[in-house]
Amino acid sequence: MTIQATDKTPARAVSGAWTRFKSWSGANPRLARLFWFAVGLALLALLVWAIYPKPASRARFNQGAQPVGVAVAADAPINVTLNALGTVTPLATATVRPQVGGMLTKIYFEEGQMVKAGDLLAQIDPRPYQASLDQAKGQLARDQATLANAKVDLSRYQSLKAANAISDQQVDTQASAVRSSGGLVESDQANVQAAAINLGYTRIVSPIAGRVGLHQVDVGNIVQAGQAGGIVVVTELSPMSVVFTVPEDNISAIMPQVTSGAELVVDVYDRSQAAKITTGKLATVDNVIDPTTGTVKLRALFDNTDGKLFPSQFVNVRLLVNTLQHQTVIPMSAVQRGADGSYVFVVTPDKTVNQRSVKLGVQEGDKVAITEGLKPGDTVVVDGADRLRDGAEVEIPDLKAQKIQAPSGAAADAARTAQRVAAQAELAKTCSADITKFCAGKTGRDATRCLAENRASLSTECSTAFAKLRGRGGRGGGRGAGGGAAP
Repeated sequence: MTIQATDKTPARAVSGAWTRFKSWSGANPRLARLFWFAVGLALLALLVWAIYPKPASRARFNQGAQPVGVAVAADAPINVTLNALGTVTPLATATVRPQVGGMLTKIYFEEGQMVKAGDLLAQIDPRPYQASLDQAKGQLARDQATLANAKVDLSRYQSLKAANAISDQQVDTQASAVRSSGGLVESDQANVQAAAINLGYTRIVSPIAGRVGLHQVDVGNIVQAGQAGGIVVVTELSPMSVVFTVPEDNISAIMPQVTSGAELVVDVYDRSQAAKITTGKLATVDNVIDPTTGTVKLRALFDNTDGKLFPSQFVNVRLLVNTLQHQTVIPMSAVQRGADGSYVFVVTPDKTVNQRSVKLGVQEGDKVAITEGLKPGDTVVVDGADRLRDGAEVEIPDLKAQKIQAPSGAAADAARTAQRVAAQAELAKTCSADITKFCAGKTGRDATRCLAENRASLSTECSTAFAKLRGRGGRGGGRGAGGGAAP
């Protein structure tokens, strides 16, 4: 009973204190609110103190010399380039449509074939047009005979008129007949020419040189003159052009180069800009700016004999506008940005850094030109700048003193292969007589295996060389010459 009373005493004390506190809070509500507010502030201060980094963990700028990577500003040229999106656009694309109607009797091309201008692609049944030509020629021959007879009669009438044997009216009438027959002959000649042209249209030829696509009509179908689908599409592939657009603000930099006759180099990259496809020249600039987009179109020409550019392909274009000489060039990774603009950390001779504001110029890839703030020869920090402040000490690792590690992966495999091949060549030279004796006609690993099978009969020099090869791991590890036979 005494133990139980002792255990309950603290609980009773806490309960009594809480009861008295509640009574006091009810009697003094304003003081109670102030008390709880103070308790809340104390808990908040304790929480902030617990989660806020300690001075020791925040002093990254006070940890001594920081190892950094550096680069030296160079006096070098830098290219002024413009990046744009472009589309591969053939210089000529022709949809081959029939110019006369009839049945398609033959196709002379294979899909995807390269053709020249004038090559025969298809044949329409020529017989109806040959008959029309023959009919026109017959009509011409008949009217030519009529004209010749009228001319003979006119000559006879003119002789009779000279002898006052006929009237002038008869001569004039005959002269009119001659002119009428002459008109018929000229009409017939035109009909013959038109019939010959229509007959020629039955042979469908390629209007341009290029690559034919998929044929649209099969043999045996009736085609009509000028039908919408055509028979096939021929696209010129070489040379090939790329049409791209640049903002109108860049025209002032491009046009002086174009008007001076300079050839501007254009590089074309794939969709991901990871691989360069080909290089060409800027051909022309459009004569008007598109007011809806504020851009102007440009066309670049490429030889494309290798067929790397495909019609309607989407590409990334890089136009070399100019090359600026004697620029202060540093890696782009050296440039830091802050509230006051761009700056770099310059390493001083006493191994400290000086934060220096710079003005950026032209950027080319991972290089940038500095127009103000640096001079060639200055050493700038390119790696580890996030741990630095103005005046901090730095340490530049001696890259030459670093230990060269042994090759691994593919490089190690290549090294081992080269060693094995060299050892086998040495063995073949030393054991040439033994190979001729025991392993005639065998080379490489076959010769090595044959020597292992006849190792008891090898010469002293060959046995030594063979043991040396086995010790190098030339055949399955470091077994000696006296080990088991090679597998």
